[in-house]
Amino acid sequence: MTIRHIVAWKLAATDADQRVEDAAGIKTRLLALDGVVPSIRAISVGADVLGGENWDVAIVADFDDVEGLREYIDHPAHQEVVTYVRSVVSSRVAVDFEL
Repeated sequence: MTIRHIVAWKLAATDADQRVEDAAGIKTRLLALDGVVPSIRAISVGADVLGGENWDVAIVADFDDVEGLREYIDHPAHQEVVTYVRSVVSSRVAVDFEL
């Protein structure tokens, strides 16, 4: 069984340059977890290319099982990223499902 973890965020900043910087900061920090958090099987992160009504940044990550996802969520390196992300976003939506 593979678990897919999808999260999307709305950025808090209204300044266009700051939004670009914040989206890049989220992407860089999350992608840096690959190889650090052993349970990550695949990870992709990106900013919305259309803008407007969509969410601003999203992650798609795959794990072998729910336990692997929980290990990722609780991993200290991930928790550091969470602290940063919470400082630059206004809202979050997530879903985890079995492939």
